[in-house]
Order: sequence, then C-alpha cells, then structure tokens
Amino acid sequence: MRRPFGDTTETPEITINDDVRAYIHERGCDFRVCTSCGGPILLPVSIKSPKSTDIRISVGDHVLYVSRYQVKWIQTINMQMVPRYSGHGYSDEF
Repeated sequence: MRRPFGDTTETPEITINDDVRAYIHERGCDFRVCTSCGGPILLPVSIKSPKSTDIRISVGDHVLYVSRYQVKWIQTINMQMVPRYSGHGYSDEF
C-alpha cells in the first residue's frame, strides 16, 4: 500500500512498467516522479530529493517516490517520464 509519510489515506493504483522497473534496478538507486514544465519526470533522488508528502512505492530493493501533485494524474509510470537530452542537461546515464 502506498501512502505519504504519516498519512493513512489510500491512494489510487499506479502501474509501473517493467522497463521502468528494470531502469531503476540497473541504476541501483531510489527515484522520484516530480513536476516539470513538460509534465511528470522521473529523476534519481540524488537530483530531486523526496518530500515528506510523497507517495512511496516499493520497486524491488528501491523506492519510487511520487509527488502528491502528480499522484492524482498518473495511472502508469513509463519510460516517457525519463529525461533524455543529448549534449547538455540530463541523460539516461545518471
């Protein structure tokens, strides 16, 4: 069951695609789905720290945090949420 830290209310079901699960496992760290100007984005917690109001979802040995602002809009977490920029900025090599 996924809940914000200290919250006892239930949250909607969120599906995490297998390729996202593999991505998290390969990188060996926790991630967070947060808000960006382009929509929801999946970032390592080393770049975007989780907040106390985030929803926690276990993904194997790691945790995927979902912003409370995104949780009501997200049904599926997929690889489209992973930023991929060539040259400058983020890449898939976190």
